[in-house]
Amino acid sequence: MKQENEKVKQSAAQVWDNNRFLIKLCMTASPAYVILAVLESVRNQVSIFFEHTYGIGYVLEAAEFHYPFRKVAIFLLILAGIITLEMAFSAFVWDYLMEKERPKIREKIKLLFYEKAKELDLECYDNPEYYNQLVLVLAEVDKQIDRCVTFLQNTASGIAVFISTGIYFFVKDKASIPFAVVSFIMAFAFNQLYNKLTFQIRMERNPHERKREYVKRVFYLSDYAKELRLNPKVSDVLFDRFKEANEEVYQVEKKHANRRFFLSFMRRYVSNNFFADVLYISYLVFQATVRKALSFSSVAILYNSFGRLKRGMSIFTDVYPYACETSLYVQKMRDFLAFEPKITSETGLLPAEGAKDIELQGVSFAYRKEDGNLLKDISLHIKPGQKIALVGYNGAGKTTLVKLLMRLYDVDEGKILADGKDIRSYNVQKYRASIGTVFQDFQIFAGNVKENVLLDVVQDCDEESITEALTDSGLMDRVNEMPKGLDTPLTTEFEEDGMNLSGGESQKLAIARVFYQKAGLMILDEPSSALDPIAEYQLNHAMLSATKDKTVIFISHRLSTTRLADRIIMMEQGRIVEQGSHEQLLAKNGKYAQMWRVQAGAYIEVS
Repeated sequence: MKQENEKVKQSAAQVWDNNRFLIKLCMTASPAYVILAVLESVRNQVSIFFEHTYGIGYVLEAAEFHYPFRKVAIFLLILAGIITLEMAFSAFVWDYLMEKERPKIREKIKLLFYEKAKELDLECYDNPEYYNQLVLVLAEVDKQIDRCVTFLQNTASGIAVFISTGIYFFVKDKASIPFAVVSFIMAFAFNQLYNKLTFQIRMERNPHERKREYVKRVFYLSDYAKELRLNPKVSDVLFDRFKEANEEVYQVEKKHANRRFFLSFMRRYVSNNFFADVLYISYLVFQATVRKALSFSSVAILYNSFGRLKRGMSIFTDVYPYACETSLYVQKMRDFLAFEPKITSETGLLPAEGAKDIELQGVSFAYRKEDGNLLKDISLHIKPGQKIALVGYNGAGKTTLVKLLMRLYDVDEGKILADGKDIRSYNVQKYRASIGTVFQDFQIFAGNVKENVLLDVVQDCDEESITEALTDSGLMDRVNEMPKGLDTPLTTEFEEDGMNLSGGESQKLAIARVFYQKAGLMILDEPSSALDPIAEYQLNHAMLSATKDKTVIFISHRLSTTRLADRIIMMEQGRIVEQGSHEQLLAKNGKYAQMWRVQAGAYIEVS
């Protein structure tokens, strides 16, 4: 808890700097939205002053001192006309101009955060603390934009009220001002404490709310639908976890309930209502009845205006604590935007086209140092155009090895060379783009077939190459059966006429992406795991044909696939234990041969 308390300590300079940063961000995204919001707030408060203070005051004085009716009627007609014009103008600003600009400001700022999220190193997703912060930041973007605009509106509104009503009090009754000042100071102090506590509670709730959000995702995402229905007891486990997370949220709230109640009571009732409804009204009655210093119409207007002045000044009591709370979130946003990827380019070298020459020299790696190295002193040379199969039981380090080849992580020891140069010297994005990849956990995106092959915008795309890639992967016949062909939307998440592909069809689509890319190095992680034997046979030969001039590394537990490789690398516990062709490794009668007999006995007679 000490750590959480430390998080809420901020200097006034830091609070101002964070809010200024967010204001600048909003102004850059949509200056019209911010300026209109501020001007409309000022106009509204000036209008209220003339209507509720000057206007009502004039009518009450007219009644008390018997002004001519004609004079009062003209005044009211003019006031009504002004109010009507203001209402029309306000509706135009809020219902048209502001609604038109609001999507723009949210789009531009959210895209800024999405661009930064795209740059994050993959290891950030392995860190629960950092991932919690990432989820919080992305969830808070819209809210903090609104808070920024509200902050500016409140500040401008408070200034307008303070100037207009303050001058009125200074002219009418200077002695009323200390009542508002004392109320302001007390409310300011308690609001600041209350908002800090609110932020602290939010931070403590966040990891537990993420657990609840996970359960929510499981029950509404189609990915889990079959398992939930075939294994109903899983629901019981999830229900228990939801209840547990809910109880943890409740305990956080319960722990702070007494303090929050006290601060809320002090800021709302003691700081505001006590001074307005008890002390100040007593003062006004004394001035009017005992001292005869005020008329009854002045008492009514002063009391009403005191409420406005108090509410106007309370805006200032709220502004700094409000700014403090906003600053706490903005600081996390700034930390997020300031993140500098560790995986960067040393020289920005561009990779060469064509089949890659890959060499690993003494490579060791661990996701977490305390767990020890997952890969241990791996040395390997893959010549251009070679077809390499990585095999081994689960946890051997195969997928981790190809992640290092793609620079999703950097090695802890040793180095990896591509075409004779350390891969850390290449431009990261260009280097990754030179590698075609299919992972086991590939994703189909809510877009049409073309977009899912290109993973890019499809304007002026090469449809012939897309068709060729889909043909090589074995999916083109299925695409031709679809109602809109290459333009058929995939998944039914946003399109009623969308198509949901089977597991094997989805895998073929993922493989088509690699074929279309025409990269010099292709990495296929279980490329045929969801295919039937015939489709697998056809795909294997299509891959050999489509990649004959490429360097290919594929991971497979289907040893009928590995037989086609020029060289098979057998891994165990993060080390290379055997390598050679299928026939060489069978003749060696070692670990690969044992794996072949156990997992692919059906192929022995064929061999």
